[in-house]
Amino acid sequence: MARPTARVLALLEILQSGGAFNVADLARRLGVDERTVRRYATHLLDLGIPVEARRGRYGGYRLAPGYKLPPLMLTDEEAVAIVLGLAAGRRAGLVTADHAATESATAKLRRVLPAALARRIDALLATMDVTGPVRQQAPPGIEVLLVLAEAARHRHPVQLAYTTWHGRSSERGLDPYGLVFHNGRWYVTGRDHASGSARTFRLDRIGAIRATDGTFEVPAGFDPTGHVLAGLASVPYAHDVSVLLHTSLAQARRRIPPSVGTLTEVANGVRLTARAEHLDGAAQMLAGLGWPFTIERPAELKAEVRALASRLLTHADAGE
Repeated sequence: MARPTARVLALLEILQSGGAFNVADLARRLGVDERTVRRYATHLLDLGIPVEARRGRYGGYRLAPGYKLPPLMLTDEEAVAIVLGLAAGRRAGLVTADHAATESATAKLRRVLPAALARRIDALLATMDVTGPVRQQAPPGIEVLLVLAEAARHRHPVQLAYTTWHGRSSERGLDPYGLVFHNGRWYVTGRDHASGSARTFRLDRIGAIRATDGTFEVPAGFDPTGHVLAGLASVPYAHDVSVLLHTSLAQARRRIPPSVGTLTEVANGVRLTARAEHLDGAAQMLAGLGWPFTIERPAELKAEVRALASRLLTHADAGE
């Protein structure tokens, strides 16, 4: 709260809590002297806020009875933080509705900002760009997200309607252990009542949902993020891949995220096991790692690596 504007707003927040406050107490809470408190009160009066002063040795300030403050008052830093958060959330796919919700929230924020600050924020939004990728959105319903969040926090089971990727619908009971946002999608992981095991579900595929009676305990050491990423790596794509990487486990973990596959330390390196829909992409990944490797399966991956090597040699010799 080093800037005077921030301290003036802090004084307003204190007065808004109701009652009268003496100058000495306000000075202590704001970290300034009493003369500065009086100057801040004058600033509020200049802004049209009816601050009433009490004279005398133990004088102080209060807001005029019945005065209704504007719904939102922000410093420049707070306003920019909110607007950038909305913009970043939309780009990352973090929003839980279409762009209309983000746009309307930004418009409402602008209406309560001073005109000069609103113009500066408009300039920022018009000229800024972000180098990160724009994520394809798969927004869940806001009710789905909030019901699951409350259930996970308070450890209440839920009953939900779920549709799989191939269109099969079912009713499921779930003990939600945690929510995870990854690559533009929301996931919930927890104990599926039907199977009795930990499962992961996409929130955008959940229809009706309601909390049910009862409680549950999260297993000790359970990592929702790790479980979701491991589940994504084991999706039954067309090809089962196993490659021995001649490097250390620490180096492999720095380059290969859990969503790609499972890394296991073995006697002569690290075994990467993964599922792949297209082997040409797996060949390109292996080439990009820069480590020696031995392909254990499938044999078709060896052919893809040879084909990639041939194309690279052709490109390297081009123009000679």
